[in-house]
Amino acid sequence: MEAFGAVQIKGPKWCGKTTTAEQQAKSIIKLQDPDNRAGYLATAYTKPSTLLKGDTPRLIDEWQDAPVLWDAVRNAVDERRQTGQFILTGSTVIEDKKNKDESNRRMHIGTGRISPMTMYHESL
Repeated sequence: MEAFGAVQIKGPKWCGKTTTAEQQAKSIIKLQDPDNRAGYLATAYTKPSTLLKGDTPRLIDEWQDAPVLWDAVRNAVDERRQTGQFILTGSTVIEDKKNKDESNRRMHIGTGRISPMTMYHESL
């Protein structure tokens, strides 16, 4: 968080990604929230920057449900020029090359802006 504008925490379900990120976040949006999901997704595809508004670092949980948010975060990091702006969490990896729906595809890998981190389950 101190070196990049955003951090992506990825890993298997139930390994603690969201719980860990919530401890650092000052505002949170959970795309899987059934009461708000449809509205979040509609906003993501019409004006994604709206979902990035809030106290930072802003946690966007299950961001991969609206891949357009990746480029919105990357753009916001470029514009704000500050570190520690966003935390992206999710369990699913998106295969950009296989996704034919142009509106649902990440356009940039985020190098220098979004730092990937992987969490694993603890083991005995």
